[in-house]
Amino acid sequence: QLQLVESGGGLVQPGGSLRLSCAASGLPLDSYSIGWFRQAPGKEREGVSCISARDGSMTKYADFVKGRFTISRDNAKNTVYLQMNNVKPEDTAVYFCARDWRPDAGNCAVTKHRYNFWGQGTQVTVSS
Repeated sequence: QLQLVESGGGLVQPGGSLRLSCAASGLPLDSYSIGWFRQAPGKEREGVSCISARDGSMTKYADFVKGRFTISRDNAKNTVYLQMNNVKPEDTAVYFCARDWRPDAGNCAVTKHRYNFWGQGTQVTVSS
């Protein structure tokens, strides 16, 4: 069965850290750019970060996470990570990973229309 599975979410205090994982089964990730998105209650899903295919040489971040979050990939494990540091209450959301609709795109973008395969999400709650 083809699926993306996010994990690593949970409850964390402001200023703390979490590492989210996006693991794929039944489909390869290495030749696709991958994006992370989030959706807070009552809000639209928004782009957080993305990483280009293969060597992941290109990464992009939304302004609200720059300097705090880091995206990376381990193709041997068919997994993409989102390291979240210095988290804030406004980072509270369900976080989703998604796979680009086309392989070897050469770049990535934190816009939803680029992605056609999504995971089910993992909840991140930042609260003291």
